[in-house]
Amino acid sequence: MTSISQRPEFHHITTKELHPTFGAEISGIDFSKPVTKEAFAEILAAIKKVGLTYLYSLDMYANHLPDQYGVCVFRNTGLDDAGHIAFAAQFGELDDVTPYIAGGRAHRLSDVRLFDVGNIDLDGGVFALDNVRREWNKGNGLFHVDSSFNPRRAGYSLLRAAELPPTGLGGETEFADSRSAFDDLEPHLQDHLRDQNFIAAHSLWHSRKLASPSTFADVNPDEYPMGRHRLVQTHEGSGRETLYLAAHIHHIEGLETDVSRALVERLLAHATQASYVLRVGWENVGDLVLWDNTSVMHRAVGGEFEGRFRRDMRRATVHDGSLAAWGLNERSEIRQGLP
Repeated sequence: MTSISQRPEFHHITTKELHPTFGAEISGIDFSKPVTKEAFAEILAAIKKVGLTYLYSLDMYANHLPDQYGVCVFRNTGLDDAGHIAFAAQFGELDDVTPYIAGGRAHRLSDVRLFDVGNIDLDGGVFALDNVRREWNKGNGLFHVDSSFNPRRAGYSLLRAAELPPTGLGGETEFADSRSAFDDLEPHLQDHLRDQNFIAAHSLWHSRKLASPSTFADVNPDEYPMGRHRLVQTHEGSGRETLYLAAHIHHIEGLETDVSRALVERLLAHATQASYVLRVGWENVGDLVLWDNTSVMHRAVGGEFEGRFRRDMRRATVHDGSLAAWGLNERSEIRQGLP
């Protein structure tokens, strides 16, 4: 059951709850021109449920990001690439695709600050079902967080539909609420996770191999760097405990392989139950979804469009600015990418 509200102090936006714990649709912003500081403050106020007077007094908005609703949907924004990047940059420093186009591999989009997460080849055609890049992208269909395998993880991601297949053929995006999932764990398991203070090793190659074992049969994730992050963290924006989970987790340090795998699988199964999941459908070209990778997992949903219709999706990714941004990693500009 959704609810629509417009607080008296709002002049720009209306919010509609999409999930009882972590999702909302926000409307009323005119994206045909730059989003003003005041309008941006209203977006944050709706998400954070704090007063506008407080937000208007801040100079560094990027330090005060959405924490009540980890997922925010903006419909039919009309944004182009430049507007998408400009809006994303209001949240903080942007990541880029440089590691993914190393070795001379071309990037289909004109700006390296936009990640190409669609199904379109360089010649404009749709990925065939046996296309190797489609195999690489299968990992996106597992619940994950962006860039946890890098020294500095992602904070916010902003995904926009530039072209969509016909309706009813799939292609939705699902999100999972990692904070509520931790809240609902058995108390003895919560205590165990807190006491052990586990460190998880995240690997891009592990999730790719998990999703497409035949394509990556000869890849050994142990031969590549991994991002090291605490399994249980305090989410900086809300002060709530959260599971920093992802299909990227290769192992938990200090545990035997079987024990590590069983714990990760148990937590992922718990955190992706239907009660914690929000499925967002893409209705219009220009729809944009903003989410918080430090408290929310996500995954791409396949469908009958695959191999048949173009689905052009573009993502801007904001580097995390929290105290846990670098996890237990050395501060380095080296990031992981696929060949």
